[in-house]
Amino acid sequence: MTAADTGPDPTWQERLGQWWAEFSLQTKLLVVATMVVSLLMTGITFLALNGIQRDAQLSDTRYARDLGLLLSANVTPLVAEGNDRELAAVADRFWRSSRSLRYIFFADPEGIIYLGIPIGGNAGSSELLLRRRLELPADIQKRPDTPLIRQHLSPDGRVTDVFVPMVSDGHYLGVLALGINPNETLLTSAALTREVTVAVFISIWVLVILGAVFNALTVTRPVKELLQGVRSIASGNFETRLSLPVGGELGELLGGFNTMASQLEVYKAANIEELTAAQVKQQTLIATMADGAVLLDADGSIVLVNPTARRLFRWEGRNLEGSELIAALPEPLALDLQAALESLVGGAKDSADVRCRFGEPSRTLRIVLQSVRDASGESLKGIAMTIQDLTREVELNAAQSRFISNVSHELRTPLFNIKSYVETLHDLGDQLTEEEKKEFLGIANDETDRLTRLVNDVLDLSRLESERVWAFEPIELPTAIEQTLRTYRLNADDKGVSLHFDADPQLPRALGNWDLLLQVFDNLVGNALKFTPKGGQLMIRAYPWPDLCPLIPDETNTNPSCALTSPLPRLRVEIADSGCGISEVDQSRIFERFYRVENAVHTEAGTGLGLSIVRGILDKHGSQVRMTSALGIGTVFWFDLPLEDSDADELELLAGRRRYELEANV
Repeated sequence: MTAADTGPDPTWQERLGQWWAEFSLQTKLLVVATMVVSLLMTGITFLALNGIQRDAQLSDTRYARDLGLLLSANVTPLVAEGNDRELAAVADRFWRSSRSLRYIFFADPEGIIYLGIPIGGNAGSSELLLRRRLELPADIQKRPDTPLIRQHLSPDGRVTDVFVPMVSDGHYLGVLALGINPNETLLTSAALTREVTVAVFISIWVLVILGAVFNALTVTRPVKELLQGVRSIASGNFETRLSLPVGGELGELLGGFNTMASQLEVYKAANIEELTAAQVKQQTLIATMADGAVLLDADGSIVLVNPTARRLFRWEGRNLEGSELIAALPEPLALDLQAALESLVGGAKDSADVRCRFGEPSRTLRIVLQSVRDASGESLKGIAMTIQDLTREVELNAAQSRFISNVSHELRTPLFNIKSYVETLHDLGDQLTEEEKKEFLGIANDETDRLTRLVNDVLDLSRLESERVWAFEPIELPTAIEQTLRTYRLNADDKGVSLHFDADPQLPRALGNWDLLLQVFDNLVGNALKFTPKGGQLMIRAYPWPDLCPLIPDETNTNPSCALTSPLPRLRVEIADSGCGISEVDQSRIFERFYRVENAVHTEAGTGLGLSIVRGILDKHGSQVRMTSALGIGTVFWFDLPLEDSDADELELLAGRRRYELEANV
């Protein structure tokens, strides 16, 4: 990573601002208060120091003025008399008697120095070796009582200069100049005071700085770290730990924080494990539900969809999590559900029940929406949607209604015929001939037989659709077929139809129910004979299927082998006739209840339940009846039966699978 990627380094002002921004408001106020107090104390200290220095300077000034006035009063008469020798002697004695005097100068009215101690003369000497001019203010001669005082720095230290004008009887005689050293005691006291004040000031600032550093290291930093740790814990990061070398109450507080974080981490892990297990259970339960299930969030977006709902809404292979439900649904369902879903999301309702139809083929769905709220019942957390496929129930109800209607219609016709002919015999018995009476009684008898067959067929269907367990046993199939053929041979001879049965003499025994299979053969042979015209043929064949091959020894192995094998060999039965045949339209509906081909061709009568009974019986045997037909050529029905050594559990599984397929195709 280059410097251009990270940006320019922050300046010291920016770093200082970032460092200052990290402190809390309380810490900032404490620092500002400390700074204000420190600045106030510093100002007071400097004011006091300046006052002490001013007092010392003022004391030196007063001393120098008084000393200059005293000497001027003593020497002015001598200057007026011109007694220079006595003037020098007095000045020398005065200089020697005072240790604070640095020098004594005498200047004439023009400012020329004519006498100086210790610059230009000795005791008893009147020779002046110094000729210098003093630059003094012009008005100094006008204020003899107000000397001119000033200070200057010399290599030996500060010196206070006093210039006193000498005036006698109104005549200006010159100037007396004194150089006075400052008061050592006063200077020492002032210096000591200054040093003590500076030391106190420095001590205060050192204490403030040390206090700030100590506060930052021992209080502010741990509190700041603790605050960041609390925020991290509040955000869900329970792995946060604080490690600072702090003792006392703060150390105990940090230790307690780490202990709390450890316990929260353990609780979090346990809760996550429990929540994960509960979520897995919930998802497994939802996934294995027979009904469709969809979980939505509070905004109506999809959170979870089980496989049943994906199949019903045709969502296979789509990632729907986070998508809006209305946008993902087919348009007809979206229109039916939008108002109900909006009422739940808006809080107007807590539940809704919607029934709708969609798709091709059309399916009927019942969709139940239920809002999911928090413990207080105020906040909406999501919406649970269950989808029940009512297509089967609706179709069963419709089929039941059609069945009842058909049964009522079929029962009404023979009953009406019987009632009509019986009433005619009862009312007009004396007026009818014997032949007419026999004809009416014959018709009533035929209708009674028809009614009996219809009731028996309905009872047979009821028994097949019940949960009754049928017992299967080994059956000699040729015996059952021959018994059926003997029953219909007389009718076949009357119609001129030839009956044939072709079977292998070594045909293995089948596994089935004797009575049920006799009913299958009876219905199929009866139907074939009914629709076969005079001179036709009816053929029944029975043979193993798949075909059994001869066991031939292998060339490389002495064990026998067979090229064609079957995991579950069966016996196939075919009933073929040379009748009028069945059209393709009728073939698609011929196994429906009460559907009769004669309704279209108007040739024969029947209940329309025979082939439905055949299909139900063969379903119990784990088999399926099939057919092929052509108009004017004939029809072939065939089915397979299990062998006697077949697995009964496998047969039951096949029967259940066949029932499920039939129910799914209704």
